[in-house]
Amino acid sequence: MTASALFWDRIAKRYSKSPVSNKKVYERKLEITKSYLSPESEILELGCGTGSTALYHSPFVKHITAIDISKNMLDIAQQKAADANITNISFKQSTIDDFNAPDGSYDMVMAHSILHLLPNKAHAIKKAYNLLKPGGVFVSSTFCGRGKVKLLRPFLALGAFFGLLPKISFFSPESLQMSIKDAGFRLDHVWLPENSDALFVVALKPSH
Repeated sequence: MTASALFWDRIAKRYSKSPVSNKKVYERKLEITKSYLSPESEILELGCGTGSTALYHSPFVKHITAIDISKNMLDIAQQKAADANITNISFKQSTIDDFNAPDGSYDMVMAHSILHLLPNKAHAIKKAYNLLKPGGVFVSSTFCGRGKVKLLRPFLALGAFFGLLPKISFFSPESLQMSIKDAGFRLDHVWLPENSDALFVVALKPSH
């Protein structure tokens, strides 16, 4: 088990009980995402955590495959799904690199709060591109670490070194948008909420 998986396993229960930092912004992101869904949509969520986003979207789609590296996170997600009698989500323990599915399998790939935790965000974005059907949708809300957060970088790096925090990559919103476009996507909706470090992006794979 990787140090990152151990970290998320350790904080899973506390994470599941922590409130959304900005509920109004979160709900707006959910509504925007929902507008791209249909009852026949096949969805993949990368880094699903305790399943809140997958559970919200499940009534509007055919099926969701939700992966995460943390078994404890997934256990909580599965229990939440069982308690809500939701049966169209498959939770699987996997890294993004290890996850296998045929190219063109999904109508949407969601990657929320995960790209900044990866050693190579460009690789993950390109994998999402390949897994999408022509005309498919990539949706991401990603911490970019601008503003005052820059002052905390030495402390965050030290915490990651001792396994107390996950390793975090810092990049600008512009850099993230460029990485998404470089993968072949067309940006369809870009939103950086006021006083937020998380860039919300909806990008489309060309239909042909």
